[in-house]
Amino acid sequence: MKPTLKYETIRRMVSDIKQPAYRYAQITDAIFKKKINEYERMTMLPKFLRDELSRTLGPHVCSIMPVKELSSSQVNKVLFAVAGSERVEAVRLTYERGWKSYCISTQCGCGFGCKFCATGTIGLKRNLTADEITDQLLYFLLRGHSLDSVAFMGMGEAFANPYLFDALRILTDPILFGLGHRRITISTIGLLPGIERLTREFPQVNLTFSLHSPFDDQRSELMPINERFPIRDVLHALDHHIRHTGRKVYIAYILLRGVNDSAAHAEAVAKLLRGRGPGEHLYHVNLIPYNSTEVTPESYRTSDPNRIEAFVRILKSKGINFTIRTQFGSDIDAACGQLYRTE
Repeated sequence: MKPTLKYETIRRMVSDIKQPAYRYAQITDAIFKKKINEYERMTMLPKFLRDELSRTLGPHVCSIMPVKELSSSQVNKVLFAVAGSERVEAVRLTYERGWKSYCISTQCGCGFGCKFCATGTIGLKRNLTADEITDQLLYFLLRGHSLDSVAFMGMGEAFANPYLFDALRILTDPILFGLGHRRITISTIGLLPGIERLTREFPQVNLTFSLHSPFDDQRSELMPINERFPIRDVLHALDHHIRHTGRKVYIAYILLRGVNDSAAHAEAVAKLLRGRGPGEHLYHVNLIPYNSTEVTPESYRTSDPNRIEAFVRILKSKGINFTIRTQFGSDIDAACGQLYRTE
């Protein structure tokens, strides 16, 4: 059964107890503008309404509790307790110009078993509700941090969670978080139904496809999902996304030493992305240095700088747009592929 959304519950409660409609706006204003996290402290509301909110939803607006925080240069990682004694992690990145970006989770663990990812070693415990997804951001907002952009790149595969699109509606609701669609990025290992639905319902939300190998056999070994949704099929869906939206699609590519960082791999990546029609220039490769963890195989290591340089040279010679991702937070296991819900 689909969980009831917190903000829908509040709206319905205001109506059911015959309160004027503006009470809902007062409550959302208290949360998102005044940064009030306890219903009891919303003194602009009559006491019986505050009591009813606390009784129905609990004393705190934010439904998840921080149990551990780690910080390093420009990065803050928070471990949250969620219902069912589970844990999830979210990361805040602060760039030099003050821009604050967030990497949030959609699942407790992940069931897709990508070989190089720490989260995948946990297995899937459960999907997060839309409130649990958005409350990761609410936690930071209530502490006075600006929400400049958000990436669904934390624990879990976003498109495998049926509550993702409810979360997107909450985040883009102008009365609630009010995030612009272009400030949100969804990362996927290539779940076609999710890609197609995003194209239809949220065409301006950014989309990242985790490729990590241009060869189907090797990609299937690294990422078992490739057996179900092979590279060619995903790229056809991404071509359609580009035609429909006119937006860039990002191709994430983690460089693993001696595994997928050869000249042949670079040539094959370029071949995949060239000749895809009028929108081919809207493919953009993000090269990501690998981050090892205690729970991922020791055979996976970061590529040598000279291998990365050679890879980049080939992409550049083929006219492929690319960026080498700046890495933050690897010292506190907060970088790509490292989230593991450590106690």
